[in-house]
Amino acid sequence: MGKVKIKKKSTLIDMTAMSDVTVLLLTFFMLTSTFLQKEPTIVYTPSSVSEEKVPMNNLVTVLVSSADKSGKMEDPTLAEGRLFISFTGDADSTLSSEKIRGMMLDEAISVYNEQHKNNKIALSEQQKQQFRTSNMVGVPFEDMPKFLSMSVTERDKVQGDMSGAEAAKAGIHVGIPIDGNKNRDGRLNDFQIWLKAIYNVAQRINNEQTEGLSAEERSQLSNLYTALMRKGQGIAIKADKDTPFTTVQTVFDNLQTMKLNKFSLMTALKSENEPTQ
Repeated sequence: MGKVKIKKKSTLIDMTAMSDVTVLLLTFFMLTSTFLQKEPTIVYTPSSVSEEKVPMNNLVTVLVSSADKSGKMEDPTLAEGRLFISFTGDADSTLSSEKIRGMMLDEAISVYNEQHKNNKIALSEQQKQQFRTSNMVGVPFEDMPKFLSMSVTERDKVQGDMSGAEAAKAGIHVGIPIDGNKNRDGRLNDFQIWLKAIYNVAQRINNEQTEGLSAEERSQLSNLYTALMRKGQGIAIKADKDTPFTTVQTVFDNLQTMKLNKFSLMTALKSENEPTQ
């Protein structure tokens, strides 16, 4: 009796459907992901056991630089304690990041000019638009017009060079000026001017007439005020784990001087093997 021949089947697998699914998933993640904004300097936050997440929206971030890690500076501590600030709104609300930044900038310039009547600054609409589209800014107010007239690449180079060489070439000082002033009604430093602008804008939003706004829009305005003034979730300090506490304490003192008594300190989650100090 002859052998029964088994019909051979093709081992070829049609991957068309798999490719379609892969492309759809990739497109979905690209459209829904939130990309991290570039920061002027790398900061390694201290670790803690707190699992409370810092919100992604309606947030003021104060970045405190650490000592220069590039090895290019003769004295790395010269880069330590430089302040940068950023404002993030909510892309899905009436208060987008660009609108919040514009409100903060206009108020801060107003406060600065009120305190520096003999040295007022003025920004063109183009310069204001550059600020509204910038993630993080850290220069004195007097250097703001020159800084915002630069291209994005030039601004990144100036703020990102902790050695100060690029800033010196451009004639710009990097870092928002700060000191130990505790007189809220006296002459404010540049950092306190930003804080007063934040306080004033938050109060204005809370007192703003809500006629004509939908319930959702009123809720969004209320959420921003609550985050900034009530819950301490609207202002986050991001400092390096090696930054001296005295430097961070000065930032805390400035916040409290300007009646912003509730804020958060960004930390990384401590691992199980990490020793407790």
